[in-house]
Amino acid sequence: MQNSQRTPGVVPGRLDQASYNRNFDELHPPLDAHEAHVAADRCYFCHDAPCVTACPTDIDIPMFIRQIQTGTPDNAARTILEQNILGGMCARVCPTETLCEEVCVRQVAEGSPVEIGQLQRYATDHLMEQGIHPFTRAAETGKRVAVVGAGPAGLSCAHRLAMRGHDVVIFDAREKAGGLNEFGIAAYKTVGDYASFEVDWLLKIGGIELRTGMKLGENLTLDELREGFDAVFLGIGLPGVNALRVEGEAHAHVRDAVDFIAELRQAEDLSKLPVGREVVVIGGGMTAVDAAIQSKLLGAEHVTMVYRRGRERLSASTFEQELAAARGVRIILNAQPVAFNSTDGQTVSSVTFAYTEDTPNGLQPSEETFTLPADQVLKAIGQSLQGVPGVVETEGGKIVVTGPGRTSLDGVWAGGDCAAGGDDLTVTAVADGRDAAEDIHLALVGEAAVAAE
Repeated sequence: MQNSQRTPGVVPGRLDQASYNRNFDELHPPLDAHEAHVAADRCYFCHDAPCVTACPTDIDIPMFIRQIQTGTPDNAARTILEQNILGGMCARVCPTETLCEEVCVRQVAEGSPVEIGQLQRYATDHLMEQGIHPFTRAAETGKRVAVVGAGPAGLSCAHRLAMRGHDVVIFDAREKAGGLNEFGIAAYKTVGDYASFEVDWLLKIGGIELRTGMKLGENLTLDELREGFDAVFLGIGLPGVNALRVEGEAHAHVRDAVDFIAELRQAEDLSKLPVGREVVVIGGGMTAVDAAIQSKLLGAEHVTMVYRRGRERLSASTFEQELAAARGVRIILNAQPVAFNSTDGQTVSSVTFAYTEDTPNGLQPSEETFTLPADQVLKAIGQSLQGVPGVVETEGGKIVVTGPGRTSLDGVWAGGDCAAGGDDLTVTAVADGRDAAEDIHLALVGEAAVAAE
């Protein structure tokens, strides 16, 4: 018998196939050539454009939009990719509404920005779909660099190093490269296995070897890497998941949202992916929003996102909050879980929350509580650093870096989510990896050689 939204428990097949296809179609369909030209015509091509300043990778946005306007989208793509080699993915997942488009002169004056993200996608897709890789390697330097982590920071670093003529080996704990682009982003934002396609395209530069199933602190050590390579870059992200330490957290169907999203991203048939009827998501960031929306899209009847602080502290953008609400997700603020309840002693059946209050002594639970039914709970309360040897200085759960990713250990750089500073965004990680690669290149060949390039 076919399950439905009203079927109790955590079960697959709540919707018909047409609904799955419709729900997980592109959030923003791509522009065609005519639409791209119309969108490009809205750009004022500002001098000292604020959108460039707001872009973590410093893409010359007016330039690439002008190139689209003049009918040379491949040149536009090169302008983008010179600064952001993962420009195709960033065009899909960047919170442009809080970065380049937020400061667009059109947005400030009219409340309607130039569609920078969509135009970036149009240009990069036009080039990449032809199988063109616009960069070639410099003469080989004879230097070898180890990159740990095949996420945005690691891939960006590896590509720039390979382009400078170094040989690079990327080590990654998973069996598939891509990091959060592959495993941690909502499926409706990157349809058609785009993350894998982009990795394969990036590797066309040559000089990069990918070794999967290699995890720092388990079957890979920093000492071995420092002995076997001329430099090391750590782009390992935040592989640990924080615990709530709440009574009943070990009950069945209380799980980490990042694992839920990763499972969904790798599922070949969404109708076989189980989801609860009553889903509660705990957290207020992008991961919480992605988990909540996708639970609803999989057929959950009721999805509630609960965050312990007020709306002004939500790290999810206003656009993402509105998207969640539009998909039927209820958002409750100023409440934190105090118990995961179970009617059978094994499987979660409800969650009890206490309302919270901001006090001079920090966030405090009040005496007033409420209980939500829940046959599935997804925890999205942040991730933590794991596997970094104690010889590398850390602070506040991040690797301490100076300048372009230099750690406290000679010959070791770091960037992306695992490193201190910046936002935990794909585009920021790309910038970290690129800048660290240039600094590594300088350290390996010297200032004179770099100046002569």
